[in-house]
Amino acid sequence: MPTTELKIRADESAQDARVAAWRFEQLRDAGYDVDAAEELARRSDIDLHVALELVERGCSPDLAIEILR
Repeated sequence: MPTTELKIRADESAQDARVAAWRFEQLRDAGYDVDAAEELARRSDIDLHVALELVERGCSPDLAIEILR
């Protein structure tokens, strides 16, 4: 299965894009769908470790995204 890549936005710096892409891959690997992973990857107010830990502890990605929003 091909990896879905995060779309680079025109307003992102190269560093911001790299960080968002790395966060996106981590979230996708944890089970978040593309849209949720893209939203969470770009939100600096969301702690990536919390997002991953929710799923690791048995929370569904759908419920986790609702909690995190």
